[in-house]
Amino acid sequence: MADAFQILADPTRRRLVEALRQGERSVNELVDVVDIGQPGVSRQLGILQDASFVVVRPEGRRRLYRLSPGPFRDLDQWMEGYRGMWEERLDRFSAELERRGRKKKKENSK
Repeated sequence: MADAFQILADPTRRRLVEALRQGERSVNELVDVVDIGQPGVSRQLGILQDASFVVVRPEGRRRLYRLSPGPFRDLDQWMEGYRGMWEERLDRFSAELERRGRKKKKENSK
């Protein structure tokens, strides 16, 4: 899992992933989105492809990239263990805020 976090730690790669959420795109389309040169975009896409975050499909002279759901599912499954912990804490926090709100409202109505 550490590899996935290292891959996504790079801000350019995160911008590429975000751009690919809208669907398949060519390198040139991604160059416009992330505002770095074509060689840099291609290098970052290669890293994402090696880590299985993206897949490439040749179409004539163009190469079209899209997200691969597998690594994102793996991240989601890993996060599931932490989700319960945070949901429980946030539920307790919400209950405490509601309790304080009722107490304050009661004090103000006196």
